[in-house]
Amino acid sequence: MRRTRHIVFVVLQLLLVAFAASSPTRAQGVIVPRQRCPPNAECVQRTLPRSLPISSIKVDTKIAQQVATTHVEQVFRNDTDVVLEGTYFFPVPETASVSEFAIWDGSRRLVGEVRSREEARRIYDEIVRRQRDPGLLEYAGKDLFQASIFPIPPHSDKKLELTYTQVLRAESGTVSYRYPLGTGHNLVSIGQVSGTVEIEGKEPVRNIYSPSHAVDVSRSKTDERRARVSFESAAGREPQDFQLFYTLSDADFGMSLVTNREPGKDGYFLLTISPKDNWAESEYASKDIVFVLDTSGSMAEEGKMEKARAALLFGIRSLRDGDRFNVISFAGEEHLMEGGLIAANATGRARGVEFVNGLRANGGTNINGAMLAALRQFDHNDRPKMLVFLTDGLPTVGETNPQRIIENARTQRREGMRLFSFGVGYDVNTVLLDKLASENGGTSDYVEPKEDLEVKVSSFFSKVNYPVLTDLAIDWGGVDADLLYPRELPDLFRGAQVTLIGRYRNASDLKNVRLKLSGKTNNQSRSFAYENLRFPSNSDDNDFLPRLWATRRVGWLMEQIRTNGEQKELRDEIVDLGTRYGIVTPYTSYLALESNIDDAMQITNGVRRSRAPRDTVGGIAGGGGNRQVSDLSTMALPTPAPTPIPMIEKEAKNAPASAPKVSGVGAVHESVTVTRMKDADRAESEGRSGAVRNVAGKTFYLREGDVWTDAEFKADSKLTETAVAFGSEAYFDLIKREPKLADYFSLGERIVVVFKGRVYRVTK
Repeated sequence: MRRTRHIVFVVLQLLLVAFAASSPTRAQGVIVPRQRCPPNAECVQRTLPRSLPISSIKVDTKIAQQVATTHVEQVFRNDTDVVLEGTYFFPVPETASVSEFAIWDGSRRLVGEVRSREEARRIYDEIVRRQRDPGLLEYAGKDLFQASIFPIPPHSDKKLELTYTQVLRAESGTVSYRYPLGTGHNLVSIGQVSGTVEIEGKEPVRNIYSPSHAVDVSRSKTDERRARVSFESAAGREPQDFQLFYTLSDADFGMSLVTNREPGKDGYFLLTISPKDNWAESEYASKDIVFVLDTSGSMAEEGKMEKARAALLFGIRSLRDGDRFNVISFAGEEHLMEGGLIAANATGRARGVEFVNGLRANGGTNINGAMLAALRQFDHNDRPKMLVFLTDGLPTVGETNPQRIIENARTQRREGMRLFSFGVGYDVNTVLLDKLASENGGTSDYVEPKEDLEVKVSSFFSKVNYPVLTDLAIDWGGVDADLLYPRELPDLFRGAQVTLIGRYRNASDLKNVRLKLSGKTNNQSRSFAYENLRFPSNSDDNDFLPRLWATRRVGWLMEQIRTNGEQKELRDEIVDLGTRYGIVTPYTSYLALESNIDDAMQITNGVRRSRAPRDTVGGIAGGGGNRQVSDLSTMALPTPAPTPIPMIEKEAKNAPASAPKVSGVGAVHESVTVTRMKDADRAESEGRSGAVRNVAGKTFYLREGDVWTDAEFKADSKLTETAVAFGSEAYFDLIKREPKLADYFSLGERIVVVFKGRVYRVTK
């Protein structure tokens, strides 16, 4: 159909590729370009990109009663000197219906027209075989929307709009939404991505969670059934599908469950619990809280004292009438505001403000004395107990041995008390503060010089001021769950939620599971039942879960080493998890490859030099090259050098690691990184520019120069192998029989992958 000389034709089709559309979409819309030569004119063929880069993507989704309408604007860029035509593919979700597609020609918006499914399928097959680009395999097993676009002028943008509607699934009461952004292959570069999702349900919206992106959630102040989620991704980041989960529940505490399990292996689950928003004042638990503030001379530097004073005043003024509190300042010795806890009524809060305003910085740092004085403030009752400890220095007065300080605190501990420590600056004993927090059910945090102490500590006070459920426990109702993180369930506060990640290993499918959550609300024991949950024996969905669980597990193991000392079993497990899931740890390193240099491997911090073994995990067998390994023992984790490959040398694996850093910049960064891993809610990608990739729940390393090898592959495993030549008929037939393999085969032309107990090897 002709419209003008600007638009020759547009072919649109919702293409049901015959590869079984069961796996979730994992690819962004792309334009595969080709050069259009004028009739009867001499044409010089140019080298074209495999696909046009995407300048920007804007997603606007509205979900009403589990029906999602997604409107997307994609802007493609033609940076060549020639007029192009192209074929556009977009993987629409299973069961989705495309309602509109439009192409912008300058300022004109032109709506497309539908053509036959047979023609769309023929075009797709021709392109896949002609291009011989593994990246296009990601569209196997998916419902494809296809359009032909012409013209695409040189050095210009081409904007496309697509709107589709789908009914979202709700598994175990959890609604999931996914927008395809990840490619898993260097098929297309993507610029800035932004999106909004507006949710409206019949019941209050709870447990809003994204494992893929940092999201901003805003809720209606008048209607709990509405929420708005927004996200942004800067250009150049590893593209990942945007995933969102939420539940609809009018219970006091809503629960959400998602699972993943490969047949014959342990399963993984993620459980989120969040409270309702509209609590009555009488429903909040009245708490006991002791604020401990370091007023040693160093706090006078860089305005730390004034910022700490402002944060502490905020914490006192936000206390509720039913709370009790005390303030302890310490330098060479501790000073108590009062002999015991006082009521946080108007009179008590005024007393606290007066005391804090009178504090001045001078003297040494008696951490032990202040800690013991604070612990003695708590008596034996059922009220939530919190100790907030803020210091900027090392113990210099009184007991200065960190281990004895920890033991002293252990003897004075009160049941149910949570200790939250804040280290200000870099001259703090991170191991001491981390250990005190972890042994007392709390958390440690650090305020670096570039951060605002007042803002960070005040934000913490805002969070913990409204406890709604404490002393949490879960009855798993027959589920064989283990290795749960966090290891100890934290208290629940208004506006917050608990995210619990673990494994399960029941032999058969578990349906109609009944979980029970128990805890205390305002000194009263309460329990909540959640019915009809499912822990399946096989589930391909949510393949981010194994790596997310492994990240938390590594974080917990690293914390054990930092606070209790290194043990071979802990170190070996970190090595195994880091290798299997592509997680950076102090026991894995990165190789930067340069051609025409020998196999020498060098530890860049000067610790030692050795020759890299040929068969090291993540190493490159056969190929020459200089391998420079960056020591990551500080856990600062910067972006690695070009062509990174996680590597663990066999001879280094059993060598003693350096002792954990106690204080200084490296120690603070190490503690912050371990905490981030231990509490991770997203399995961050390490990037796609190097030689390690995470695809569909698996980690691949580039070996022998150009072979993407599954981290699970072991040459001596004696698994049955199936070998196929890249691009052969047997290759395409295999993908038709096992669509999931297309995700892995999209990495390149030479692949080794372990799938369903068999090794699949793709050769050139």
